[in-house]
Amino acid sequence: MKAEGSGGQPTTYLLSATPATTQWGWFDNAEPPVLRIRSGDTVVMETMMHSHNQLVPGITIEQVKKTRTDYPGRGPHSLTGPIYVEEAEPGDVLRVRINKVVPRAYGMNFNIPGMFGQFPKEFPEGQIKFFYLDLEKMQTEFAPGIVIPLKPFPGTLGVARAEPGRYSSVPPGRFAGNLDIREMGEGATLYVPVFVKGALLWSGDSHAVQGNGEVNLTALETAYKELNLTIDVLKGQQLEWPRIETQTDWITIGYDEDLNRALDLLKAETTKFLIEQRNVPREQAQQAMLDGWNCPISEVVNIVKGTYCMIPKAANAARPAPLPTQETAEAFVTVDRNAHLGKAMDGASMAMINALVEKKGLSRLDAYGLVSMTMDCRIAPHSEGDKVVHCMVPKSLWTK
Repeated sequence: MKAEGSGGQPTTYLLSATPATTQWGWFDNAEPPVLRIRSGDTVVMETMMHSHNQLVPGITIEQVKKTRTDYPGRGPHSLTGPIYVEEAEPGDVLRVRINKVVPRAYGMNFNIPGMFGQFPKEFPEGQIKFFYLDLEKMQTEFAPGIVIPLKPFPGTLGVARAEPGRYSSVPPGRFAGNLDIREMGEGATLYVPVFVKGALLWSGDSHAVQGNGEVNLTALETAYKELNLTIDVLKGQQLEWPRIETQTDWITIGYDEDLNRALDLLKAETTKFLIEQRNVPREQAQQAMLDGWNCPISEVVNIVKGTYCMIPKAANAARPAPLPTQETAEAFVTVDRNAHLGKAMDGASMAMINALVEKKGLSRLDAYGLVSMTMDCRIAPHSEGDKVVHCMVPKSLWTK
């Protein structure tokens, strides 16, 4: 679709992250914009650490917990924006290209004792850990002999929802928001429906790396010195749900409070996409979806849970290899099946935590944190019957 702009030269804007240009934990479509741009312009923005920059080295897990319990109904995220795009109107699509991502030199991972995350009851104790991010090597040391490659992406990037009022930043939706899709990094493009005039774009919840599921509640959380976005308005294009484009794939999504329904939405969106892109009948699109199935779980900790499928752009792309069912030379592997996708994800995730405790001598809290930042959890191809989840953690993390 053709982007509609001012007709002049695109402009680059700088947007710093200050108390005046950020909101802590909520979206509101009546919030006055902190920047106005035109379609085709670029915004170079900063983001803050969580809770208006309170979560920085030196804070304790007890203090982190108070930033949530003392402010019920508010998310933890510090969101830079909103940005008003002059041409954007309800019914349009906003195209947001992620040109460059530069994190701060540190990040953190934590689980709040007995609250949130995939397993709050199983982890009544909490922990917070801070990490130095080596931006030259693009890695961080989790512990001596354990090194995590960095893959920065904005956990939250989205527009104002249609409903008036103030809403927590935690649940994602048709407006995108807290999608936590780790492929949406540098070089990727988000396509999101517009619900209010000006679209009103925010970003925050900045990640240095994240595992599928984000199981202990947090990725490797950081803030960005630079999040460089080019923003276009696409007229005449209808989207029910956001889509993502990478250099190699299209990504469709399915999100719901119930992972079974999220999977149903994902299959419907993927089938619809293939019908549109390949101009094939529904039955052929459904078979193509199963033949090329490559569908991870994005997150299970944001009230509304997420799934997504990656669809190769190349017409002659090879079929994905079968998912491993047991440990390989490259990865620790755990698998669970259940009629309910959420329970299969619970079983496979907890089995991985237990495996790393047993096989690598990690504490339970460290295993919980490590899988939240590195685990790859994927849904087996599914048409009917039980859902099967395969979780993998690469052995290459251990350098000694």
